Formats: sequence, C-alpha cells, structure tokens
Amino acid sequence: MKKLLILVLFAAFGIHVQGQTFARFLTRINSLPEGQRQAVADSFMNAGSSFPFTEEDTLVHFVYNSAAQSVDMAGDATGWNPNISFTNIPGTTFRYFSTNYETDARLDYKFVINGSNWILDPRNPNTCIGGYGPNSELRMPGYLLPPEIAFYAVIPHGTISDTTFYSSSLGNSRPVKVYLPPGYPSGSNAYPVILFHDGPEYLGLGKTANIFDYLISEHLMTPVIGVFVPPVDRSAEYAGSKIDKFTEFINGELMPVIDARYKTSKDPSRRAMAGASDGGNISLYIGMKHPEQFGKIAAQSSDVIPVISQTFSTGPKLNLELYIDIGTYDIAALIPMVHGLRDILQAKGYNYQFREWHEGHSWGNWKGHLGLVLMQFFPWSSGLNDTPGNRGLKLDQNRPNPFHGHTMIPFSAPAGSTVELTLFDLNGRKVETIFSGSVSTSNNIIEYRHTQPAGGYILTLKEGETFMDSKIIQAL
Repeated sequence: MKKLLILVLFAAFGIHVQGQTFARFLTRINSLPEGQRQAVADSFMNAGSSFPFTEEDTLVHFVYNSAAQSVDMAGDATGWNPNISFTNIPGTTFRYFSTNYETDARLDYKFVINGSNWILDPRNPNTCIGGYGPNSELRMPGYLLPPEIAFYAVIPHGTISDTTFYSSSLGNSRPVKVYLPPGYPSGSNAYPVILFHDGPEYLGLGKTANIFDYLISEHLMTPVIGVFVPPVDRSAEYAGSKIDKFTEFINGELMPVIDARYKTSKDPSRRAMAGASDGGNISLYIGMKHPEQFGKIAAQSSDVIPVISQTFSTGPKLNLELYIDIGTYDIAALIPMVHGLRDILQAKGYNYQFREWHEGHSWGNWKGHLGLVLMQFFPWSSGLNDTPGNRGLKLDQNRPNPFHGHTMIPFSAPAGSTVELTLFDLNGRKVETIFSGSVSTSNNIIEYRHTQPAGGYILTLKEGETFMDSKIIQAL
C-alpha cells in the first residue's frame, strides 16, 4: 500500500527530472504535508538520469538526499572554501543548492558534510583527478569533453623512457621522462621538442602522452619529443631563490644531454616549454632569459612574478611565440597577473594567443586545453600544398573532418590582420559567421561548435572583403 501511495503521489505531482523545472518540483513538494515529502524526494532522486541537474543551459541544481546536520559545497567556484550552504526541505533529508554558471563551464567541487567530512557528490559519476585526489566534476551542457585526453588502443602510441639527471648547479638529482613519438626515429629530420615542468603531473594528471598520441594520429600536430621534468624544491626553483640555478640546470645541463641523445631540433622556433601555475612562471622566466633556446612558451593559469612583467614591458621585444590562459574561476590573485601580461604582450606586438576558460585552477582545465597549445606550436604539415596564400593567409582543413558536434579550424594570417571565417551551405547561402576580428598570431586555431543540421558546408576565409581561401567541411 505504501508503494502504491508513492507511485500515486509521483504521478499526481509530476515529480520527474526530465520535462519539468526544479522550481516546479520545489513548489509541489513543499505543498505536501511533511510526512509525505520524503517519499516524493526519494522518487525524484530515483527518476533523475543525471546529477547535478541542469536546465536552460546555465541553471544547475546540486542535491543531496541523506541524513546530515549540514551540507556545504566547496570547489573552484568558492576558492575551495566550504561557504555554499544547502537548503533543507523540512520533513526530508533532501537538501539542494541552485545557481547559474556559464553554459560551457567545467568545475571541480566536493560536498562537505557536517562541517568536516569532504566527499564526492554521490550522484555524480564524473570525477577529475587532481593533485589532492579525485573531485566531482560539473560539466555544464555546453562543455565538450576533449577526445584527446582518452586512451585509444587502436592508434599508434609513443614510448616513454626515463633516466636520472644530476645537477651540479643545484646539487641534486631528479628523474626525467622522455616521450618519443610513434615511429621514432624516422627519416633524417630533427624533431621538435617540448619540455614540461611538473613533468610527472603533466604525464599522470594531464594525460599528455594520450594527447600526443591522439593529435599525431589525427594529423592535428606534427610528431614531437616531450621532456617531462619534475621539481625537487618546487617553490624555490620555479618562483623563488633557486630560479636562476634551475634555469642553468635546464639550459646548461639537461638540454645538452637531451640534444645529444635524441634527434631534437636546435631551432628555437621548434623548441617549446610549458607549465601550469608556478610551472607557467618558470616557463616564462626561462623563455625570457633564453629565447635563443626556447622560442615557444606556454603558461597555463600562471603565476607571473614582477620581474617577468617588468622585463616583457620595458625590455626589447623578444623572439618568442606565447600561449597564456587563465580560468574565470582560477586563483583570484593569478587572474590580474595573467591579464596584465596579456596587455603587455598586446602592447609590445608579440605573437601570442590568450584564452580565458570558465574553469578553475585544475588539471581538468589544463589537460582539456593543452591540445590547443600543441596545435598552435606544432601544426601538422602534410608536405602538400602547405604554402600560405597571398599575404600569408591560408585556411587549413578542419580536424577532424567529418566531425560531430565540434571541430578545430586552423588558419594562417599575418598577426594584426582582420579576418572573417564564414560558413555557407552548398547552395552558397550564408549560414553563420564563425569568427570575425583581428588576430594576434600568425598561426591560429578556432574551436567551432556546430549547431546546424548535418551535411556538407563551405568554409571561407576573407581579409576585409577579399576572398582568400575555402574548404569543404562535413558535419555528421
């Protein structure tokens, strides 16, 4: 009889996740006598196909339905302070918190039960592994999980070797791992090289080997050699008293050995360095000190110590190409640092790319966007028809093609030029403008999210009113 009562209430009040608003659910459950509410709350939880419950692209509801004195939430959106308190529906163990995030946001979070017990969201299957273990992962409806971070058994894989390097500058030893791309060594040409600070984390938490393998397999980047270097005294080496000795270790001790053992290019335009947080800071610092060694620098969610900003601002323009990014939910102190560096690079006319993501200070953020760095720094070269057209404007084939949901569109244009990427149907009717504006780098990649019907389209690149290039693309 009790089971029948629950089903009747469930049907009568329309308590189901799909096809109704959460506000309507709250109105209806609060209209019931307290003794009947728990059954309906339980039915709501059992009917839900995914939690947190999102609606209208930007509205999200976090829910918890177990006995507790209090439930709070901490995460990227709170600076990891448990300062979001859930509301309890009287007569039930059901608690909730509703808010709005950007439709493409991706955020780490945890529930804090009774003020001290930090747990994963028990109804959310999505997790992200970070430096302190797993967190629950909120993926808003517009967020697309990057395919390159997964492992695919059917594609070729690179190999990883490891060795130990001793530094006379620092008086210590550390393990270093080296990624060699599939087929290495092939031919007589030297390979581009990229060095990662916090190397074990970029390999383990950042899934960099998976990203290499996928992008190379899909012809989204040229094969590279990856060097993964861990810190020993991280704060001092990356942003403190040992920063110059660490720089000497990288340039004067480590890289000469790497160059002697492997077929690495010595051309600085084919040598990159990358890091996140303080690892981004040391990447910027070494690039600033030795642009003749590393001509491409990527700094994700970076600390930027004053000497870096001052040197880039007041010193001569360096022969560097840069990628910098920051999360809108990142560490608060870092956001103005990165914005300030962006403004300096823009004012000095640097070849750079700046991106801002609706994410936090997280390996989920950094691994999800590392592919853009690699495709910018090491674009795939087929060896056929790779010469840019008039004035250096050239539209490359989107990748993947055909595609489902989203695709990457690489194109070349002189830094500072104003261009437009436009999509037409096969009858020549304009469908939408994908990008219109000035570009700060010569090599550019646009992430295009396709919401039009499946089929073939014509993608064009123009400078002003002058047509420059076109490609046929296929949406599935």
